[in-house]
Amino acid sequence: MSDVLRVQWTILAQTAPQPWLSCSRCGEAKPFRSSDKIRVNANGKRVDAWLIYKCTGCGSTWNRPILERRPVRTLEADLLRSLHASESTLTRRLAFDIEGLRQCAGRVEEFDDVLVTKTVLSESTMPAQRLEILCAVPEPVGLRVDRLLANELQLPRSRIQRLVQAGDLAAFPRASQLRRPVRDGMRLVFNLQGSGPAGALLRAVKSSPDAACRYRETP
Repeated sequence: MSDVLRVQWTILAQTAPQPWLSCSRCGEAKPFRSSDKIRVNANGKRVDAWLIYKCTGCGSTWNRPILERRPVRTLEADLLRSLHASESTLTRRLAFDIEGLRQCAGRVEEFDDVLVTKTVLSESTMPAQRLEILCAVPEPVGLRVDRLLANELQLPRSRIQRLVQAGDLAAFPRASQLRRPVRDGMRLVFNLQGSGPAGALLRAVKSSPDAACRYRETP
């Protein structure tokens, strides 16, 4: 029988990345926030579409290109309807397309506020000797792994670092670093035999004190 507790943490970003752009009204670079509104211009044969962003300082708008002179016949009807309706699933996907944003802006700011939902994947009646956390991150977040663990497991970050140094906490793939943002598919493995009292850790890994609450990190 397995002595491994496997848990999935689904980590949902609450604030979309914000590009920093030169604002003519403010006279300096400012972060721009998605308005979740899409502007569509169609002349019958071709379509242009933009996701509208607003300056967080003055409200000036920036139109981020989505489609440029795209033949209407090449678009699926559902996509065209979603564009015209500013459908929320589409606007969220576009707002979290950080690679696309980086092609438009030199600086893109990511945020730490997330919603963490925890699901037990497999659990044994035997005392757990190893803990595995599978991170499901549908959209990019700026939250560092060590800060995620410190918050959700109620451990000081210095304790997290000591576990890493002792070989009792490892991140996979091997190239992953705990001081980098958490990413989809990352697996965090604890050796519970060497990590001290495991009872509180096992309780915290399965449920948050505030039951999947939203929180914002501070440095």
